[in-house]
Amino acid sequence: MPPVIAVTGASGQIGGRLARRLSGQGVGARLLGRDPGRLPELAGCVKAPPAAYGDGEAMRRAVDGAGVLFLVSAHESADRVREHITAVDAAVAAGVERIVYVSFMGAAPDATFTFARDHWHTEQHIRGTGLAYTFLRDNLYLAALPAMTGAEDGVIRGPAGDGRLAAVAHEDIADAAAAALLGDGHDGTTYDITGPEALTLAEAAAELSRATGRDIRYVPQTREEAYASRAGYGAPEWEVAGWVSSYEAIAAGELATVSDAVPRLTGHPAMSFAEFLTLNPGSYRHLLP
Repeated sequence: MPPVIAVTGASGQIGGRLARRLSGQGVGARLLGRDPGRLPELAGCVKAPPAAYGDGEAMRRAVDGAGVLFLVSAHESADRVREHITAVDAAVAAGVERIVYVSFMGAAPDATFTFARDHWHTEQHIRGTGLAYTFLRDNLYLAALPAMTGAEDGVIRGPAGDGRLAAVAHEDIADAAAAALLGDGHDGTTYDITGPEALTLAEAAAELSRATGRDIRYVPQTREEAYASRAGYGAPEWEVAGWVSSYEAIAAGELATVSDAVPRLTGHPAMSFAEFLTLNPGSYRHLLP
């Protein structure tokens, strides 16, 4: 009998899509979330007791009896690495034998994007457990590009310069995850999960202009301008640093690599930004004239 797969974040963008793919292939999964009432009802899948990453005992109960853990990263927070470590240690205590972790492209202790550093520390902890692992290092989401655009002025602002990013669709991440979970030969492997093209933010703005019929523009900022323009949100310092450094990572070329991992794992091409906009008009509804 194949091992039970525990899917975290099963009410979210990636975990939910993955759970539906597993159910559609007749693979039963255990669905995890902080609120089981938000988890989808899917054939062959069961809902685990409520579990937050930072609650080690709840996580241990939720994954008990599972052989594989699909671990989506927690929401960004000042304590995210600690939450990840607690969740991983709970999985080890429960007897999980393999972890497939959704990391981030270019994860490193000195990554420009501060949140990518969290992923590196999490990867290192998983490696240290001795469990089998697969890391899916995804690029920024295609859905983030419309979200980064101001509704009132139609402007994307940030210190990205002329750098490029190979943003990826949630659908492709879920497809790649399903392939890594169900196929052989992925243990000890790290995959960069990207879209099929590396766009500048000016090129992304042009695609949004075509989709919306509105003039969408990219306006480069300096670091000082970026921090000043975001100061009014009242967000904590670590969060603003994450926002600003995501653009700086684009400028540094750390998100520009186009990988063939999606077609190699899934057998289909990765989704382009133009295709994403055609299939997901709701993603830019706030930008329509």
